[in-house]
Amino acid sequence: MSAPVQGARRIVVKVGSTLVTNEGRGVDAVAIGDWCRQLARLAEQGVEPLVVSSGAIAEGMKRLGWTTRPSALHELQAAAAVGQMGLAQMYETRLRELGVASAQVLLTHADLADRERYLNARTTLMTLLQHRVLPVINENDTVVNDEIKFGDNDTLGALVANLIDADALVILTDQRGLYTADPRKDDSAVLLSEVVAGDEKLEQMAGGTGSGLGKGGMLTKVLAAKRAARSGASTVIAYGREPDVLLRLAAGESIGTALIAQTAKRAARKQWMADQLQLRGRVRVDAGAARALREGGRSLLPVGVRAVDGDFRRGEVVAICDASGSELARGLANYAASETRLLMGRPSADIESLLGYEAEPELVHRDNLVLS
Repeated sequence: MSAPVQGARRIVVKVGSTLVTNEGRGVDAVAIGDWCRQLARLAEQGVEPLVVSSGAIAEGMKRLGWTTRPSALHELQAAAAVGQMGLAQMYETRLRELGVASAQVLLTHADLADRERYLNARTTLMTLLQHRVLPVINENDTVVNDEIKFGDNDTLGALVANLIDADALVILTDQRGLYTADPRKDDSAVLLSEVVAGDEKLEQMAGGTGSGLGKGGMLTKVLAAKRAARSGASTVIAYGREPDVLLRLAAGESIGTALIAQTAKRAARKQWMADQLQLRGRVRVDAGAARALREGGRSLLPVGVRAVDGDFRRGEVVAICDASGSELARGLANYAASETRLLMGRPSADIESLLGYEAEPELVHRDNLVLS
């Protein structure tokens, strides 16, 4: 039996709207306080937790005195804007009481689809974790309607897991896990304790014909686990009100359904960069830089660059070639082509004086680089 959360260095915990708002009655201070207690304990144990929390719209409806969920988009967005205040305040208060600093991060899917914004989001989250700040993340419902229409903060949780190279994604929900059928309608339904993430049969089970689980969001959770597995993160779907659920998962206990990734994290990330991203340009490097990349597993520094081709932006994929033009590697550029031309051949210490800012000391960090 696998224990995907045990030994995880970095985990993303997604908490569903029904749990956060006590089935729509407003932010559940007791429940959030308990999850925060567990998150603080994990942080004490050296884990880097991040939270993706639903519930802004339900809390906003309560604060506005609305008893019926509106259908108009602008009213849903207004409810999200109001509710986000209460949601962030509750997490901040409960975590601060436990001595844990927190930060609110609002993302849209567009932030993670655009490479430059993706890199900015990653850098922000990684910096927060380095300073032992717990990010509380939500979809920016005030300006987009994806989550309002589809309820896919599960997908956002998976995207965040990929973004920050998480070891595991934990989806806390009002269900015990993934069953062979809808347990609310079929007494013979059996809880699945461990499955392979991405197995197509799971999608049919969660949202196929005759299943009510898809309407309750189980299909989005199965698809989120499939997405997280592409970067090597396994997923656990578990009942959020199970006592000490996060601590017990971290201790190796089997709770809910574990959806196991079949690809190692490093291999998945290398495959993602090598096979799925379109090249936007290339840089040619000198013999010393080529040797450092090929034999030393080093990052690419501006000082080793001798030529720049193409018109790539920060965060886009470039080919790294030797003096003869043969491709050595591919990676995500920390600077645009125009900036790289200014930096090439210069030491990293000159970046700020040349550009007026410094995003990273490397042109391509070794974590964002795959050898060809």
